[in-house]
Amino acid sequence: MSFRDISRIAGSAMTAQTVRLNTVASNLANADSAAGSEAAAFRGRKPVFASQMQGSGEWQGVGVRVLDVVKSDKPVRKVNDPSNPLADQDGNVYFGNVNAVEEMTDMMAASRAFQTNVEVMARVKVMQQDLLKLGEG
Repeated sequence: MSFRDISRIAGSAMTAQTVRLNTVASNLANADSAAGSEAAAFRGRKPVFASQMQGSGEWQGVGVRVLDVVKSDKPVRKVNDPSNPLADQDGNVYFGNVNAVEEMTDMMAASRAFQTNVEVMARVKVMQQDLLKLGEG
């Protein structure tokens, strides 16, 4: 595997984790948004990743790609609050199905994965420089 392949894999992983962080930020921003109906309530989103593979017979990974960003199928929160201007005729207000603790955990995992790939890129750079120094002697 060449240095270029390693950099390409780490770069695609960083891109995937950026998408993951963006969806977490969106979910947290909309966690407490209210709606007047269950259909209009915010639904949390999650990215779906897949390995990009290449080669015949043997596995040779060439990165990660984002297949889709899907909506959560968890039920939304229903709160009886007749004084809310968004309340339906029964006095119910609907809130998104986002769990802030789960989102923060996901954010920490995505941040760590991103940082790990930054370190891989830095290590590749050092290895390339060391390889060039071998040719000087």
